[in-house]
Amino acid sequence: MTMTTNGETGPAGVVTTLLHAVDDLNWDVVRASFAEQVTVDYTALWGGSAETMAASELVERWQGLLPGFSATQHLTGPVVLSRHGDNGVEAATTVRAHHVVDTDGDRATWMVAGRYRMTLVPAAGEGWRIDGITLRVAYEEGQRALVDVATRRAADQLRNRNPRGVA
Repeated sequence: MTMTTNGETGPAGVVTTLLHAVDDLNWDVVRASFAEQVTVDYTALWGGSAETMAASELVERWQGLLPGFSATQHLTGPVVLSRHGDNGVEAATTVRAHHVVDTDGDRATWMVAGRYRMTLVPAAGEGWRIDGITLRVAYEEGQRALVDVATRRAADQLRNRNPRGVA
């Protein structure tokens, strides 16, 4: 499987491909970027505890939110790699995740800045897969309440089978 448009299947390519696929709502590529189980830690953003779940469950959660934004854009810095465990890799990068909701000619935004730390494991003959994501938040700007708006919009779109609410 080619994970990026230039054929790069290395750990840095998988991280970049995941974030591009999230912004494109390309759920097949998002799912293919993950190992079967993934540990997700967004506690710096939402509180609570880190969770380990099936990758398909994480993708379903994202499908219940991200299509409700008019657009998202994950801007990253260079991906820095280091060894993780016996055969894994840790990838770290800065991120500015922009989320936009357009309604009735008005545009509202919410931006989260911080660092992602993702752990990756080799996939038998198929490059690398992400088995852990941690977001460390530096700051936020804009309207966090857009998450509630996006969740409602995503549910409506799912009922109407209309990603991003395009007419």
